[in-house]
Amino acid sequence: MNSNSPATTPQPPFPEQSQKVPGTTDGMDPSPDHGESSYRGSGRLEGKRAIITGGDSGIGRAVAIAFAREGADVLVSYLCEHEDARETARWIEKEGRKAILEPGDISDAAHCRSVIDSAVKKLGGIDILVNNAAHQMTFEKLEDIPDEEWEKTFATNIHAMFYLAKAAAPHMTDGGSIINTASINSDQPNPALLAYATTKGAIQNFTAGLAQLLAEQKIRVNCVAPGPVWTPLIPATMPPEDVAQFGKDYPIGRPAQPAELAPPYVMLASDEASYISGATVAVTGGKPFI
Repeated sequence: MNSNSPATTPQPPFPEQSQKVPGTTDGMDPSPDHGESSYRGSGRLEGKRAIITGGDSGIGRAVAIAFAREGADVLVSYLCEHEDARETARWIEKEGRKAILEPGDISDAAHCRSVIDSAVKKLGGIDILVNNAAHQMTFEKLEDIPDEEWEKTFATNIHAMFYLAKAAAPHMTDGGSIINTASINSDQPNPALLAYATTKGAIQNFTAGLAQLLAEQKIRVNCVAPGPVWTPLIPATMPPEDVAQFGKDYPIGRPAQPAELAPPYVMLASDEASYISGATVAVTGGKPFI
């Protein structure tokens, strides 16, 4: 699915760089590959209606492009990165699919319900919910983590998943799919990302429990656990010297490009995955996920 071969995919060291939170795609060097020129669809999601949080950039944009090329209409939920969101919408619409943009803060329960209402009204229903948006910040010492930062990370990364799933489930029919973005931090927490890593562990547990809770409604719930991925979140939340070496310590020796994450989301969203629920699909560049 990715046009870059392992030999030509960008390798660290990268230029040292930083951005203001939440970061933008245009500010990244090298520019991420979202599958714009490489992903080829085959109708696996024909006629489906999807919501993708954090769909403006990174993994979310790659999934949005792939979903559109597989035949789905997409609502893109995002915080405030309007230019990135419009670019994602452009790629969706280029495939002849409907693109709905919904800016706002998903840490707010009322906004989450508004996102679901918008999808029902503007897409005509919901078949797929991708809970992908996340917040992270790096702290070297426990005492450096502000209470507000801890609360914001949980509100964005895990509370929002609950609000969105609770609001979406009544609108999802037999064959509906909820896909949550976890992380290798679910299993191997990075101490410098304590709040983020803790929420990712909660997401994996939430996924397993929700899969059982919604099984009777024939709604499948799974999660994807990425390793390092080259997205705007990295230069926006990590020290420049760490950005330069990002992903170097993984067996493959580099971070994933967002395009390399899209295929498992497509698989889990498709009817081909009808017996897969409660699973974690690890995409970790050779690093064991237990």
